[in-house]
Amino acid sequence: MESLLGEDRPLYEVKANLFKGLAHPVRVRILEILTASDEVAVSALMEELHIEASHLSQHLAVLRKHHLVVSERRGSQVFYRPAFPEVADLLRAARSLLVDILTQTKRQLQDTNSLPTLASWANEPR
Repeated sequence: MESLLGEDRPLYEVKANLFKGLAHPVRVRILEILTASDEVAVSALMEELHIEASHLSQHLAVLRKHHLVVSERRGSQVFYRPAFPEVADLLRAARSLLVDILTQTKRQLQDTNSLPTLASWANEPR
């Protein structure tokens, strides 16, 4: 089994592997749902996400493999929750970074509106 602690791998490789667990929009959404509650039943996740049980199961397996969620069976129900409080911190940091990136991109796009058009530039004397 591959070392989860990264004892024989550089830390950047271990980090990249963690991000593989987040590399699908459904998995990110699952984590958003889970971090908004103490725990969530699989049936509630299926309702919220509108995906088949088999697809949800695959995504949850990836999240478990990367130690991002834990599960607990109670009777016929299975409940999930984030494995660590830092999962919510990671999602908040990603959202904050994304807002900053989008704000900067919006400013850059607005700045391009003040540039002369190609037609007016071509007609100017040199």
